[in-house]
Amino acid sequence: MNTVTVSPKYQIVIPKKPRESLNIRPGQQLHVIVYNGRIELIPVMSIDEAYGFLEGMNTSFEREEEDRV
Repeated sequence: MNTVTVSPKYQIVIPKKPRESLNIRPGQQLHVIVYNGRIELIPVMSIDEAYGFLEGMNTSFEREEEDRV
């Protein structure tokens, strides 16, 4: 597990392995989400990058009654 230290300006450095595996570039934006007591950083994708990223997703699951249209 990678560990980071928060600077006095509340900044962190994203370790090299996660940065490379997610192809995070300098100046790229990340969504910051607080979820179940943790912080999640989600790379913002451009429209071109997002095109087709859900291809092959299995949508054959049973929906909850209130979600059925």
